[in-house]
Amino acid sequence: MDIIQTLKDLWFDSGFANFASIDGLKNLIMIVVSCGLLYLGIVKKFEPLLLVGIAFGCLLVNVSNFFLDGASSSEALYHPELWDAFLDHDGEFYHSYGHVMANGGILDILYIGVKSGLYPSLIFLGVGAMTDFGPLIANPKSLLLGAAAQLGVFLAFFGGICLGFTGEEAASIGIIGGADGPTAIFLTTRLAPHLLGPIAIAAYSYMALIPMIQPPLMKLLTTKKEREVKMEQNRQVSKTEKIIFPIVVAMFVILLLPSTAPLVGCLMLGNLWRECGVTERLSDTVQNALMNIVTVFLGISVGATTVASRFLSFETLKIVALGLTAFCFSTIGGLLVGKLMYVLTGGKVNPLIGSAGVSAVPMAARVSQIEGQKANPKNFLLMHAMGPNVAGVIGSAIAAGFLLAVFG
Repeated sequence: MDIIQTLKDLWFDSGFANFASIDGLKNLIMIVVSCGLLYLGIVKKFEPLLLVGIAFGCLLVNVSNFFLDGASSSEALYHPELWDAFLDHDGEFYHSYGHVMANGGILDILYIGVKSGLYPSLIFLGVGAMTDFGPLIANPKSLLLGAAAQLGVFLAFFGGICLGFTGEEAASIGIIGGADGPTAIFLTTRLAPHLLGPIAIAAYSYMALIPMIQPPLMKLLTTKKEREVKMEQNRQVSKTEKIIFPIVVAMFVILLLPSTAPLVGCLMLGNLWRECGVTERLSDTVQNALMNIVTVFLGISVGATTVASRFLSFETLKIVALGLTAFCFSTIGGLLVGKLMYVLTGGKVNPLIGSAGVSAVPMAARVSQIEGQKANPKNFLLMHAMGPNVAGVIGSAIAAGFLLAVFG
């Protein structure tokens, strides 16, 4: 009799006993979603470095929530109610990381790096160390293409307002159009942390789908003659220019929008380490070891926010649709300004480089190169497209800083 009772206790203490409940079915749906994301990351190789981590974080949090007490169970890895208390202005645990660490699971603790803005800033540090700003310095007009590619951010923002989202929520959704995952995470954790899961997944999914989303728009908005344009080689940028550039940009942008300091400051510091010639060890560490470590923590902790009870909603579908709209119009904005430059320069600028004004470095620039070579095998647009691509990184950070200054 004791054996039977023990087996019953083991069964009811396990997550399997919760399969038939409404919450259990929701968790099952999210497990299927996480497996689908794993398939996209591993088999299709869509942004695998982050998507695999996000998908597995989603899997972990929803498997752990099969316990009878749901997310409030002590065995759960992530506890949304702790973060609700963290954000409650009138509660005793408002902005209390200590309360989270004392009562949370491992994913709650990892999520502190997301909530504090540490992980996105460190990602920007690595991006700066890995990126050559030379094409942007050689052709400052690329800044216009990077700015134009933020069109989708503000169109999606107004679309979100029309669909019933608050200003903070609409701003967080709109930033998906910048095609910059860390920036989307940074802004959302400050303005609408309850939407982090769907916004992060939408942002990284659309970044991974750039080779599928952008080419049809590029062909629709440009003529074959425009796509065939072969651009002249950029001038050689001096070492001094490359050292001065991140210093000047950091000072100007941060003075203009202080809220951009964590992202822009880290981006420019990473680039300065790359270019100054006396910090090779630091640059190498940031590009490789640190970048890999932060990517691990960021992916898993963002995936942890996809708790079934909060992720499975009509709002998520609206976010996915608005995110796609934002991304498409950001691409369109860059292409249209690229066409304008083509006209004003007498056909010397290939408008395809405008699509690289979104922030996905260097994937968007590679797509411009591929489409340009399809039209003209002698076309080499990669370095020309890297200018708008780098400008897009800066532009998305500025757009996020502006929205944070308005709604933060």
